[in-house]
Amino acid sequence: MPQPDYSNPKYGAFALTIACLIVAAFAGSFYDEMDITFGDERAKILNGGQDLYLSLDQYSGSGFQSKNEYLFGRFDMQLKLVPDNSAGTVTTFYLSSQGTGRDEIDFEFLGNSTGNPYTIHTNVYSHGKGDKEQQFHLWFDPTAAFHTYCILWNSQRIIFYIDDIPLRVFNNHEAIGVPFPKSQPMKVYSSLWNADDWATQGGRVKTDWTKAPFTASYRKFNANANKVSPDSKSKSLENENQAWRTQGLDAAGRNRIRWVQNKYMIYNYCNDYSRFPNGLPVECTRSRFL
Repeated sequence: MPQPDYSNPKYGAFALTIACLIVAAFAGSFYDEMDITFGDERAKILNGGQDLYLSLDQYSGSGFQSKNEYLFGRFDMQLKLVPDNSAGTVTTFYLSSQGTGRDEIDFEFLGNSTGNPYTIHTNVYSHGKGDKEQQFHLWFDPTAAFHTYCILWNSQRIIFYIDDIPLRVFNNHEAIGVPFPKSQPMKVYSSLWNADDWATQGGRVKTDWTKAPFTASYRKFNANANKVSPDSKSKSLENENQAWRTQGLDAAGRNRIRWVQNKYMIYNYCNDYSRFPNGLPVECTRSRFL
């Protein structure tokens, strides 16, 4: 999905020689982990760095990004989404590389009118190419309390989790010609912005600005990941849990993801024959649960 470029940052070339530093940021301070990227006072870090609030009004949204870049890891964030009439709004939590030909792994939360469910939009980009959308409704109210949203990214697969329940797996199928994000370091990004031209019921329901400002809440960011250092310095922290490096789904995980996809999936690009009249993408012939 398109993202607004409020700050239009200019990024320099990434150093050719990098080093990976194994890090774990266990519910670290947002002051230490994140930079506000746009929205000025609409983005606020409070409670000694433990809480971060993004707001949206008719003039601007707001957003933040991680100070660090990562190449593989597990990334957890607790979110509480915009309550009540959130139509037209999009709240995000995603990974993205910088520059053209980007890699990206997306959680996007598409608001709705009061009483109607949020749509959870997921996508994976590799070298600037996406078109791997899956969408879901939820089995709980994401505005009533905080829930943990997780992106697990290793060289074999990407797994999307909510409260440790797997939602989606995107496997590495490079062997059959499917690009997979594995070489470009990515930062963690989050934003709250207006997308009422497409976000809610295909753009039919617009943002009600009389309800502004809209606010989404973030806390407890955890990154158990390879931090990429452009200055070639590296060290390894011992005794960190690095199960994410090879993590997949066990039998219980496969049962959970089947439950989610059978009951709550509302769109899967692998079933969209009208979109791909010349044949579905090649990875769609493989199991989506392994």
